[in-house]
Amino acid sequence: MAFASEDIVYHRPAGIALMATLYKPAGKGPFAAVIDAHGGRWCSESRMTNRVIDEALAAAGIFVMALDFRLPPDAQYPLPVADINFAIRWLHAHAGDYGITPDWIGGVGTSSGGHQLALNALNPDDPKYRQGHTPEMDGASAAINYMILCWPVSDPPARYRYAIANKMDIHIQSHERYWPSEALMAEGSPQRIVADGEAAALPPALLIQGTNDTILSPGMSERFAETYAAAGGDMMLIHYPGEKHTFITNTPDTAASRQALADMIAFIRRQTVQA
Repeated sequence: MAFASEDIVYHRPAGIALMATLYKPAGKGPFAAVIDAHGGRWCSESRMTNRVIDEALAAAGIFVMALDFRLPPDAQYPLPVADINFAIRWLHAHAGDYGITPDWIGGVGTSSGGHQLALNALNPDDPKYRQGHTPEMDGASAAINYMILCWPVSDPPARYRYAIANKMDIHIQSHERYWPSEALMAEGSPQRIVADGEAAALPPALLIQGTNDTILSPGMSERFAETYAAAGGDMMLIHYPGEKHTFITNTPDTAASRQALADMIAFIRRQTVQA
């Protein structure tokens, strides 16, 4: 399916213009839609990072809102999470303008973007995630109805300890730039939130994970999937043998990457009547 793209400013927290690229399938809809939160160790990259994913989804008839959000040093946790929360509300508020069915709005997050998306999915109305929001979004929903987490940092304290043990200097520095303290690192851990019964919502989830991912601490995704399912959530974990962290965006033309994109599209369609 053909699609068009458009860049917009969706939010101006603290006077910073945050851009989004809208990938709009041809036709009038109704469309499923996803917010896309990029990775980059919380501290780098942009809405263009996941372009190969966004374009594949749009070509399959799925509307995508790919986000820029604040990064250190402009902001630390929880303000970037609040930017993503605002974007979800923005998409709900403008769903009718783009032929989107509100009940078909979900999210895609990669690496640290998966972490921040998951926080919004689990507790969309947490007051921490409404900081800097403007009054016109007060009545808009921040809920997402499903999420796709690609190699997510679902347990930040565990990854921090792993990075220290393995002398992963750039990852250690990124943790320390994004998180004001280790206590907040634990507070903002999806793994802990689900395990401690603090999640207000457990939307259906797909977790994409390569088996040769040395950026995450061993077993992180498996533990999160098990904990999520034990808490009553519908979680599908798919392993891609031999694949590394960020494999879809780094090597989009491999059979594994093409399969992962097909798996993502099929999962979204199962959450709607498009299947």
